[in-house]
Amino acid sequence: MSITQSTVSLYSLENYKFGVKDPQPEEDPSVAARLNRLQNEYEKYGIRRTVEGVLVVHEHNHPHVLLLQIANTFFKLPGDALKPGEDEIEGLKLRLSQKLSPASQVGLDTSDWEVGELLSIWYRPNFENFMYPYIPAHITKPKEMKKIFLIHLPEKKTFSVPKNMKLLAVPLFELYDNSARYGPQLAALPHLLSRFNYVYS
Repeated sequence: MSITQSTVSLYSLENYKFGVKDPQPEEDPSVAARLNRLQNEYEKYGIRRTVEGVLVVHEHNHPHVLLLQIANTFFKLPGDALKPGEDEIEGLKLRLSQKLSPASQVGLDTSDWEVGELLSIWYRPNFENFMYPYIPAHITKPKEMKKIFLIHLPEKKTFSVPKNMKLLAVPLFELYDNSARYGPQLAALPHLLSRFNYVYS
């Protein structure tokens, strides 16, 4: 039995335009504050559902992932927590628009964000910083579930990044085995993306 790879078209970083828009301050000033808010929200609404998107381009025929950099030290994928009952695909499109679309387009039309394959699911077992790609055996009610999806980018697109953030194209070889700098979720991306056959345009 032959197993075929899914084919993904990657376009050159040079195809895309990058602008800026008003800053979007992080909701929490520290990790402790974020975990405290998570605990308060968990008591009201239950498990937090978070969605993030992996945007891949190429430079010299090598895949690069677009990451948001905040305060020169923190890297993250674009996305955020969903509201209770919110659809995860439409919610992810809206959050990608809020983070990366020009201000004039935010929330008006999210149809040019094509959400593709589910790459991984991460769980936060307690009100702590650690997340795992599985639910630990002794945990019955994780506090957060994060789904990471591949985003299929069009051939051309204009991104608009909040002034207090940077959008960086980070090559897979930089992410690979580099959880010390990027954390385990981002360092896992080269493994997760290796299942695709890339066509470079």
